[in-house]
Amino acid sequence: MQDPQITVLPTGVRVVSDPMPAVRSVTLGMWIGVGSRDESPEQFGASHFLEHLLFKGTGRRSARDIAEALDAVGGEMNAFTSKEVTCFYARVLDDDLPLAFDVLADMLVDARNTPEDVEAERQVVLSEIDIHLDTPDDLVHSDLSEIVLGDHPLALETLGSVESITGLHRDTIHDHYLHHYRPENLTVAAAGAVDHDSLVKLTSELLGDLGRPGGTPPVRTGPSRYGARELRIRHRPTEQAHVVLGYPGLDQLDDDRWALRVLNVALGGGMSSRLFQELRETRGLCYSTYSYSSSYRDAGLVGAYVGTAPGKVDETLQVLRAELDRVRLDVDADEVARARGALAGGTVLGLEDTGSRMSRIGKQVATGVPIVTVDEALARIDAVTVEDVRRVADRLLGQPADLAVVGPFGEDETDRFAPALD
Repeated sequence: MQDPQITVLPTGVRVVSDPMPAVRSVTLGMWIGVGSRDESPEQFGASHFLEHLLFKGTGRRSARDIAEALDAVGGEMNAFTSKEVTCFYARVLDDDLPLAFDVLADMLVDARNTPEDVEAERQVVLSEIDIHLDTPDDLVHSDLSEIVLGDHPLALETLGSVESITGLHRDTIHDHYLHHYRPENLTVAAAGAVDHDSLVKLTSELLGDLGRPGGTPPVRTGPSRYGARELRIRHRPTEQAHVVLGYPGLDQLDDDRWALRVLNVALGGGMSSRLFQELRETRGLCYSTYSYSSSYRDAGLVGAYVGTAPGKVDETLQVLRAELDRVRLDVDADEVARARGALAGGTVLGLEDTGSRMSRIGKQVATGVPIVTVDEALARIDAVTVEDVRRVADRLLGQPADLAVVGPFGEDETDRFAPALD
């Protein structure tokens, strides 16, 4: 397997490729190093709003032209915004890579962001926020992020809020675009049937310096404080109670991140995990339960979720907390071996898809994380010991917990849920 190649152009654009000789397609991604964490209060939601607006048209193409260009060759195009990056990507046949590159480059370089398009798309974004607010098993994780990460921008929902999007001015959005969509803040990544030198050539010819040279990437600082034993109850007249216990996690460069990945699989990463076996299989308290970890450049979050009947929420939280405490003490060699195997297998299986390969290398380069090859990742996973997992479990799950609850409960029921934080 050939390792990814990377070139940094004189403009500051980073170009990274991961060739896959056995396929005829290629996934191309253009990663801008800006996300919701880089927004001031008056810009809240601007990064995600821009993701929508760039599809509305350029000096050369209307929104319909953009859509038809890739449809005509059977290609796919989309985008997403996270807390640290915005990515525009396309998947096409290898012969159509120049077309896909030209369309995406045009969107990044020459977006119009007209007042008319802003007003039309404002309603779309507000509808997206409404969907989020109507999805309690999503909303509970946003609430947890806010109480664990405190007043830091990383804590906030990427979509923005109804209030911020309603008040967001076109000039504020366009200034955000001009300030961040610059060559030194851009990573071009491709995986599949791609030649690295040809990708570099396309980047030089079609992107250049984006017409906006000389900027600097965002200056970022991590949270100065984390939540501790904080509780948020959000009332919703739902048939299920959604609860998630959370703790500060690890940043993307922490040496313990490999042990955390193994711990996460053992704790709540599959049907053989502790949470699934105890909460669902043994006690029948839930249909869905899992654990997760989110890592950023300079912060992190770990959480353990359960959706249960409102009448079972007290017992469920007691069992959930007990499992989080117990895994710190008695995780064993068999569990760690299964988790390592699942993690290694999932890593390799994901590499059969050009989109996954592109996302892997693109995100690493765009967020400033040194590229870890597949062989290196497998070696780091295989090296994780029982002692490593117990150490990281104690390091993270031994901290004061926070709790988010969404369901048919009142905000005055804090005494009911407080024992889960002791």
